[in-house]
Amino acid sequence: MNDLKEVVAKVEEEVKKRFDGEGTGHDWWHIDRVRRLSVNIAKEEGADLFVVELAALLHDVTDHKLFQGTPEEGRGLLLQIMAEAGCDDLVAEPVLGIVDGVSYKGAGVEDIPLPIEGQVVRDADRLDAMGAIGIARAFAFGGSRHRLLYDPTHPPVFHSSFAHYRQSQAPTINHFYEKLLLLKDRLQTPTAQKMALHRHQFMEQFLNEFYAEWEGER
Repeated sequence: MNDLKEVVAKVEEEVKKRFDGEGTGHDWWHIDRVRRLSVNIAKEEGADLFVVELAALLHDVTDHKLFQGTPEEGRGLLLQIMAEAGCDDLVAEPVLGIVDGVSYKGAGVEDIPLPIEGQVVRDADRLDAMGAIGIARAFAFGGSRHRLLYDPTHPPVFHSSFAHYRQSQAPTINHFYEKLLLLKDRLQTPTAQKMALHRHQFMEQFLNEFYAEWEGER
C-alpha cells in the first residue's frame, strides 16, 4: 500500500472533485467537517485514524440521497476510488462496512452494529446534522427538494422502515422530530455524546423561537 498520507490525499482529491458545489447540505465542506470531527473523536476513543479518515471522506459517496446506482455499483465505485489511491483490501473492506452503516434510516430502524472506527464516523456525521450547522443543512436539503418549511396540519412520522423514511416528502420542521432531535441519544462514543449536548439544546431553542414567530408572538 502507498504511504498513508498519500492515500488520504488522493481520496480527498477525488471526493472533493465529486462534491464541490453540491447544494443539498452534503457538499465537500460537510465531508471535511465530518472528517475533522472523526479524527478528533478517534484520538479520544483510541480508534484507527487511517481507517476513520478514509471512511469519513467516503461516507457520502454512495449515500441514498445522492447516489442513483445500485448497492453493488456503489460498492464497486468505493473500491475503485480506494484502489486508485493505492489502498489495499485489508483497509478497503473495513471502510466499506463503515460506509454501509453510517446512514440514518428512520426513527424506528435500529443502527447497524459497527466497530469503534465506524461508531466514530457515524457519530461525527450525526454531530454535523445537529446544532447551527445541522439547522442550516436541514433547510438547504429541504429547499433542494422543494419542501415546505412547516405545515401545522402535517405531523411528524416516526418511520418504521428505511423505505418509508426514504420516501418522505414532509416539511423540513418535521425532520427535527423525525431525526435531528433523536440523534443525541443514538450517539455511541462518550466524546461525541458530550459534544452533542450544546448542539441539541441549540436546536430546541431554535424550534421555540420558530414557533413563537410563526404564531406572531415575537
